[in-house]
Amino acid sequence: MQTLKDKVILITGANRGIGKSLVKSSLEKGARKIYATSRDLNKMPNFGDERVLLLELDITDNAQVLKVAEKTKDVEVLINNAGILSQGNILEGEISAVENNMNVNYYGTINMMRAFAPILEKNAPAKIVNMVSIVAYSSLPSLAGYSASKSALFSATQSVRIELAKKNIVVQAINPGAVATDMTKGMPFDMPSSDSVASLILDKVEEGELDIVPDEMGIGMFNAWKEEPSKLAEMFSNMYHGE
Repeated sequence: MQTLKDKVILITGANRGIGKSLVKSSLEKGARKIYATSRDLNKMPNFGDERVLLLELDITDNAQVLKVAEKTKDVEVLINNAGILSQGNILEGEISAVENNMNVNYYGTINMMRAFAPILEKNAPAKIVNMVSIVAYSSLPSLAGYSASKSALFSATQSVRIELAKKNIVVQAINPGAVATDMTKGMPFDMPSSDSVASLILDKVEEGELDIVPDEMGIGMFNAWKEEPSKLAEMFSNMYHGE
């Protein structure tokens, strides 16, 4: 699959942030149909295009996931964007926040991959695109539960990539740094817009790049990790301790 033109795409968490921008960018790429999902359709924007079909979906509710899968058997590209971010470290943060991050970011995305893998196999060539994070490479202690869930998701993504490699399904991971969204509001960084990042993501998706870092901050962090993993850990340590 070299292009997203005329493809049927399902995007979770499409009501805001990168998810919303991915819907818009998919329209610009010429997608034939886009299933845009959200837990609350009342919060979904009007995309102003009849190619966008809105569906209610909580990815932590497996019965609802299976119900949506039954309605969308023409999906060729699954973009697992839905996720949450909770503040807190491991030793003192609320354990419920750690659990919520894992339930949505990890188990919820696994629900989606398990439900849609048979559909994508029938519609191959196909793609699974998982929104992970640069913190999958090294944990940021102030976002410890989020970091753990994204690290787990990155591992699961790599596992599924191998599982589906012989079935003409490409599995890609998106590992951004901080992007200007509601989720990152208040973070003391110069962040790119979600629209610009979404456009770069889909360009890389079309190119077939497996592990995509779509922003300048993320690339800097990834390069530090690639040179020596301890360098990224040191960067996060300095951020955490304000050094």
